[in-house]
Amino acid sequence: MPRKLIASLIACYAIAFAFGALTAVRWPSIMMVMSWLMKDDLAAGIANVNWRQLGISHGGPYLISAFCFYASSAMVAGRRPGAIAWYLCGLAAGFPCYYLVSFEPGWWEDPSIAEGLVAGLGAGGVLLLVAVWELRRRPTPSIARVETPAVEAAQPIAAAPVIAPEVAPAAIVVRPPKPKQTFVPAAVARQR
Repeated sequence: MPRKLIASLIACYAIAFAFGALTAVRWPSIMMVMSWLMKDDLAAGIANVNWRQLGISHGGPYLISAFCFYASSAMVAGRRPGAIAWYLCGLAAGFPCYYLVSFEPGWWEDPSIAEGLVAGLGAGGVLLLVAVWELRRRPTPSIARVETPAVEAAQPIAAAPVIAPEVAPAAIVVRPPKPKQTFVPAAVARQR
């Protein structure tokens, strides 16, 4: 697979985890406000909320995973070392998303949409890990890597001096200037 395609796929994982982090931060607050509205207890609910702790405690691992996947994508695209380490950190930080879905015994025989989605994304993550690992072994193309053939030792040959003939200077071609085009209104142009 091309390096840019692999970097783009890893960046898609980073984007998905960034959206997951935003959702994880906002989902509890949305559900909390909906429960207040249903119970008609909005004023008492707002007074008891620790707003700082609410956002930090729920979206941290996904945000870390998004950052690690982004760094891995940048390393792969830039042909720099460290892509595998960043990718493994992203997989480890994103692992808690497997606990969001409860896998029932025998789920692979008839998976639900959530089970299939999480299992497919996990399998895709492992396949991308293999692709990143294989890119590590691919040689980096070098611009100035030119090999010169070995020159065998030969007897020096006396050569007659070569005198280059004089070349007459080329004639200078002068082109007449193009006539300046003037603006013609649309009505006049239609009449012509």
